[in-house]
Amino acid sequence: MDKKNVIVRWSTCAPYLLSALRIVAAFLLVQFGTAKLFAFPAAIMPGGGTAALASLPGVAGVLEAFGGALILVGLFTRPVAFLLSGEMAFVYFIGHAPRGFWPVVNNGHPAVLFCFVWLYLSAAGAGPWSLDARLRKRSRAL
Repeated sequence: MDKKNVIVRWSTCAPYLLSALRIVAAFLLVQFGTAKLFAFPAAIMPGGGTAALASLPGVAGVLEAFGGALILVGLFTRPVAFLLSGEMAFVYFIGHAPRGFWPVVNNGHPAVLFCFVWLYLSAAGAGPWSLDARLRKRSRAL
């Protein structure tokens, strides 16, 4: 097998790797949301409790848990990813940037990475392993 065939064959995996990126990133985000809302899998709020729903961490927890769940299954991926991208930018600039410039120092690196992953998904879509793809295929069949 020559090098060109290997490259062409590997590039055909891109849509499936997009779906894998979406699934793994959403699974990680859901954990941030459930930790804020339900102290599961661990309590991350100051004092060890849960966030009040009417607070900024509570709203963030709702967006992360339920928006992350929608992205995990690939439903309404583009608009939800765009919303979550904005939320992650807000989280970074409100919660992390005031503690210093470097994301690794201010612990903002997850927010930055999530922001750009969600921004990418808002443009690229959910990929073939998603409810969005299944619904699109079903609507074409009708």
